[in-house]
Amino acid sequence: MSDLPTRFWNACRNGPSQMRGWVRPNVQFFMDSKEPQLWLISLAIGLLVSIAAVAFREAIGLVQLTWLGVHTETVTTAAREIHWLWILLTPCIGGLFIGWLLDRFVAGRRTGGVADVIEAKAHGGRNIEIGTGLWSAAISALSLGFGASAGREGPLVHLGGAIATSLCQLFTLPVWSRRTLLACGVASAVSASFNAPIAGVLFAHEVILGHYSKRSFIPIVISSVMGTILTRLWFGDAAAFSIPEYQITSYLEFPAFALLGVVCGMVAVIFQMSLIQTDRAARAVPMPLWLRPAVGGLMVGAIGVFYPEILGVGYEATDMALKNQFTLPLLLALIVWKTAATSITLASRFGGGIFSPSLYIGAMVGGAFGLIASQVFPELASSQGLYAILGMGAVAAAVLGAPISTLVMVFELTGGYTLSIALLLTVSIAVGINQALHGRSYFQWQLEMRGMRVTDGPHRFMVRNTMVASFMAPLAEDDDPAMPDEEDLVVLRPDDTLEAALRTFDESGLARLPVRDATDATKIVGWATQVAALRTYNTALVDMSVEEHR
Repeated sequence: MSDLPTRFWNACRNGPSQMRGWVRPNVQFFMDSKEPQLWLISLAIGLLVSIAAVAFREAIGLVQLTWLGVHTETVTTAAREIHWLWILLTPCIGGLFIGWLLDRFVAGRRTGGVADVIEAKAHGGRNIEIGTGLWSAAISALSLGFGASAGREGPLVHLGGAIATSLCQLFTLPVWSRRTLLACGVASAVSASFNAPIAGVLFAHEVILGHYSKRSFIPIVISSVMGTILTRLWFGDAAAFSIPEYQITSYLEFPAFALLGVVCGMVAVIFQMSLIQTDRAARAVPMPLWLRPAVGGLMVGAIGVFYPEILGVGYEATDMALKNQFTLPLLLALIVWKTAATSITLASRFGGGIFSPSLYIGAMVGGAFGLIASQVFPELASSQGLYAILGMGAVAAAVLGAPISTLVMVFELTGGYTLSIALLLTVSIAVGINQALHGRSYFQWQLEMRGMRVTDGPHRFMVRNTMVASFMAPLAEDDDPAMPDEEDLVVLRPDDTLEAALRTFDESGLARLPVRDATDATKIVGWATQVAALRTYNTALVDMSVEEHR
């Protein structure tokens, strides 16, 4: 006991120096990893993307104004008040203009979307040019303004990624920082489009990065908050859908919520199959690119003559379903015709995404399910609008492959958190059904069509995209460049993948192989060793693990 005052005094006297020894290396690492710079860049990205989002949404409204007379979301109401010929011909005429733009000015002859941003993340936050992003956004704004049946969020996510990538090129940053800033652009785009900042943060982690980490979380939040602030100042801070307060009538309804999840999962699979098969059918038809959007626009316009609810982004129709304003026959018809219209729109090379159509179809499915449930169990079933909210989240989560961010997105879009338990159940079952039947999200299918399987994990992408040239040892000045004259000589090429090189080392049993010239098979340009290949592989694995956990 007599030593206690002395120990206390020594701890107080040495505390500051111990604290400095503890804090100094953390602060030094924080500065060396350029995190303060990253926070400032993320703030700039959030500001620029939010400005782009405001311009994008206003551009859609201005195009609508030319033929509908409104620049707001009330497309359905306005379409019902004009002559049917306007509805039939406007998407077709707009399609001619869009086809010409695609043919003349857009690289790849298509607009960009979320899948392109996921691919850019896999390439270290590169490969999205700002020019491509701007053209893609402009064509998408024209498409949606002319009545194309698609979503506005996908093109805006692509533009956010392009803005972030362009800013990254101005600085010398590590790979993890570029990926984080790419996710910042996405978070800001989602939050600005949906007025849903939390969902923007979660979507960027869940779909783009594919993991959660503390040092990425902060800049992504900064961008998402910045994106929301400016758009709320411009458009207001109200939720995207204004709905009444809905309550669950009885806990005995939970089997019905589970059944709704099954139905929504199956509808999500059918919707994706429709998108996929319509795209394949369109590719098989020989037709000039400039004509494709016009033909597709005529087909969408023909559907819109009878069902104007399918035109454009569809927020007004979705809102009406959430407010119990549709009959059962109309809800069932809109599920079919919105699926067809969106499939035709995207297959015809109009610009647009699948966020809003997924929410739309889900709301119609849930609304129809709720009406049927109320007829079968009138004393137990809750409101049709409650089921519409659950269906909206379930179908969107299954199609997008983003259950967590979609859950939060629905909360923020509707302003209601009282349905959380029911929504969790419905969404999880829908995602499970989609995974069991389809095995992938729509974005993952798009990437697989390009030969990129993100479901195999980042390490598989790495070994397939790292080339021998990156780890081979070049010839020394006094080395003979002539190919060794040996029978059954095993060689590599500079453009062989790391995966192929490791397999070759394993099959040959050799630890050192010549790398022959890509243009002259009689010469070698260097030597590759199994040790160097394994070191490259292990270093990449360690870097990925550090990025995901720091």
